[in-house]
Amino acid sequence: MNIPFLDNWRKRYGASRGVAVMEDASHDAEGVAQLLSECELLRRQAGAAGVELDDTAESLSALDQLLPLWRDDSEVLPWLGNDAGLYLGTVIVRTVPGARWQVWPSGRPVVRLASGREIDVVEAGHDWAFSGTPELSQMYAEASEA
Repeated sequence: MNIPFLDNWRKRYGASRGVAVMEDASHDAEGVAQLLSECELLRRQAGAAGVELDDTAESLSALDQLLPLWRDDSEVLPWLGNDAGLYLGTVIVRTVPGARWQVWPSGRPVVRLASGREIDVVEAGHDWAFSGTPELSQMYAEASEA
């Protein structure tokens, strides 16, 4: 969508950043994990580029190799960053022993590792979508070592 005054505002102040917010649903951990793993926009973009998102560390590496064409679309960028973070969290929760989703009182989902460390995967996803760093595979490697 091309709205000149909005494009000028974004150039001056930067693109807005989306946020994943939800209520505490610790009583239904499987339902929360299912909801957070959807990442429809990211899955669609990756599929169009020939990348299959199968919830593995290898798929994170494949995402890191994609050309960041989404950076040209300031409306898609924050949503894709949100999905990238939730996908990173999904891969960590499904493959790193003891990792689980935790919802902060503000409603923001984070991943809590067995060590007690919390990773704000949504913020990491936004950083990746906006600038390419940190790489999703690097964030996963750090989480799996903890």
